[in-house]
Amino acid sequence: MSDFRTLDDADLAGKRVLVRVDLNVPMDGNRVTDTTRIDRVLPTLKEISEKGGRVILLAHFGRPKGAVMPDMSLAPVAAALTERLGKPVAFAADCIGEVARTVVDALHDGEIALLENTRFHAGEEKNDAGFADALAELGDVYVNDAFSAAHRAHASTEGLAHRLPAYAGRTMQAELEALGKALTAPTRPVLAVVGGAKVSSKIELLNNLVGKVDMLVIGGGMANTFLAAKGIDVGKSLCEHDLAETARTIMATAEAAGCEIVLPLDAVVAQEFKAGASNETVAIDAVPALGMILDLGPASVELIKTKIDAAATLVWNGPLGAFEIAPFDVATVTAAQYAAARTENGPLISVAGGGDTVAALNHAGVGGAFSYVSTAGGAFLEWMEGKVLPGVAALSN
Repeated sequence: MSDFRTLDDADLAGKRVLVRVDLNVPMDGNRVTDTTRIDRVLPTLKEISEKGGRVILLAHFGRPKGAVMPDMSLAPVAAALTERLGKPVAFAADCIGEVARTVVDALHDGEIALLENTRFHAGEEKNDAGFADALAELGDVYVNDAFSAAHRAHASTEGLAHRLPAYAGRTMQAELEALGKALTAPTRPVLAVVGGAKVSSKIELLNNLVGKVDMLVIGGGMANTFLAAKGIDVGKSLCEHDLAETARTIMATAEAAGCEIVLPLDAVVAQEFKAGASNETVAIDAVPALGMILDLGPASVELIKTKIDAAATLVWNGPLGAFEIAPFDVATVTAAQYAAARTENGPLISVAGGGDTVAALNHAGVGGAFSYVSTAGGAFLEWMEGKVLPGVAALSN
């Protein structure tokens, strides 16, 4: 039994169901250019509709900071929703008050409406009690299907859950179950692969992981800081030398916790950062003075493969090198494809997300081959850092 209620627990027939979704989609004028976030919430919307609920969608778009901004209206998204759902989606030009109530009152069982951008009201981001009350007046039941916004204690993500019977939608449920399998109650051994540019942006993440995983691979520019902290000359590579002591503390904490930290054995080095730049592979202690580490070398990738072989659970966040530019994408692509193959063959549970991770896995052609790939960004990172997410905590039984 989960510690949060799902749609399996909800009586939805004839009820006005306020559903918080993430519709912060990329736009070109009035056209939605990527429907990924829309597609992810379709199962929840269809299930509520088929069970006779009256679906009332709450969402934000952009950062209007409490003011009505016509270019941040959700009206164009209603058209995209209609197309993807294959049924009409009504639109209300406000999310509270008489304008919203008129649209909601016109709904019949199974019908769907989208209310205007919640962030057009300052009370949304302030989690204002009066604004949350005004939203709650429009519904009988609350469903949160926006894990990506769950790290914000806003009226539509946290406040409503204390005013109406609250449930996790199917997307939220899938995310929480996947994350639970990754770190909360994982099958061991657990391997974390963490890459990216800077240690400074992931100190909390690393400190949390070393106490929870059995092996931690560090790649990308982050690895250079750890290498430098061990006295290895990384040449002109991206490196936060001022965080050497922080890196040493993390390594000491890992050792005390029985977590093996895996650093590069070799590197692909160039003197300029551009596509097709002249490069060479060197041992990690033989980086030229003018060289920049832009990717992991083949020995490092083989080492990572052995760690993937040894793991039952994999958590992945961030690329291993400068994957945006060839040929410095080889380590990320090779390791990701290897992890995907291990996942598809059965023995590995793999969960990934945050930052450039989704783009890196898609670049490797394995975005759909991991057990679960989160598009939640900030919420995924805060969960990996061990933080309580207000929108999730509010759904707890």
